[in-house]
Amino acid sequence: MKKKVRLLIFDFKEFLDAWRQFLWTRGYRVFVKFEAGKRLIASILYRQRGRFARPFVHSAMGGIVAMAVTLAPVLASSFPGVEPELSQDLVPAAQVLEIDYDETSTQVSDKVRDRVEEYVVKVGDTVSAIADKFGVSRDTVRWENNLASVNAIKPGQTLRILPVTGVRHKVGRGETVYTIAKKYGANAQAIVDFPFNTFSDNETFALAVGQDLIVPDGEKPNEVLWSPPKYVAQNTPNAGSVTGSGQFVWPIGGRITQRFAWYHRGVDIATSMGTPVLAADSGTVQVAGWPDNSGYGNRVVINHGNGYVTWYAHLSRVSVSVGQAVSRGQQIGLEGSTGRSTGPHLHFEIRKNGVFQNPLNYLK
Repeated sequence: MKKKVRLLIFDFKEFLDAWRQFLWTRGYRVFVKFEAGKRLIASILYRQRGRFARPFVHSAMGGIVAMAVTLAPVLASSFPGVEPELSQDLVPAAQVLEIDYDETSTQVSDKVRDRVEEYVVKVGDTVSAIADKFGVSRDTVRWENNLASVNAIKPGQTLRILPVTGVRHKVGRGETVYTIAKKYGANAQAIVDFPFNTFSDNETFALAVGQDLIVPDGEKPNEVLWSPPKYVAQNTPNAGSVTGSGQFVWPIGGRITQRFAWYHRGVDIATSMGTPVLAADSGTVQVAGWPDNSGYGNRVVINHGNGYVTWYAHLSRVSVSVGQAVSRGQQIGLEGSTGRSTGPHLHFEIRKNGVFQNPLNYLK
């Protein structure tokens, strides 16, 4: 009897050892495959020069917001003594919808607009007022709706409003972002940077025939503009002390091809390849070169010691080194097209205490 018990215990131990060996082997194989897949994905992302950074950030923020909206009522009700604050004087739902839409003070939501919207003209509306409500130019409203004059609208008329200043273009056979940009006097980089434009190939920016493309800051050719002309960068540097003054000069001269927007946190200034880029103010170089795989490419980052930091991106050559003190107007590199770029230009940013600023509010 004892011998049988010992044999039974021995067989059970062998059974457990076999299971342990089996689980360890399978688990190790799964882990190895997981690590290999992770490395592959990471290498692909690194090669894309930061192209997926914006979608990932937007998706992450959307997930956080959705989680907060979902869990907020549950978390609030879980605290003792917290009860929903419901007023007995709530306005009936039918009355809530009775909004006077004829008020000229009505403002369009500040949320990001990712598509062409429709707007019904009200009594007292003008093309300028409608353009201001949606944050676009008068010409943008005019071209999208084929208006003959500023007075060619009437109450009840439905207008199509683009999400940004510019034009909407239906892609034809053989067209590229470069030919479309040239047609409308715009910049190919602005078309690529607009986050709601899609491409058949995100690496070459290939387009599908028949698709609609938004051309930011585009202008229809051979037409007299209703809106003021675009900014032009005036390269008028003057040297100063190493300590930042807070007064910025243009880092390069040329045409501003893309202005500050919620999806584009700087200004793009285009001129010929290799044009010298100058420090907008005195300070100390924090970054010089291409230290990562981001779309900025070769860049120089200058800390001005007063809360301001300026970025100079897509350079073809960097002329300074980390830790070097530079004066306002000193050459720091050459214009180029490195990183996520469609052509030679300088991407210039101003940040104050880590917050993006519109450079056109500082450059004179």
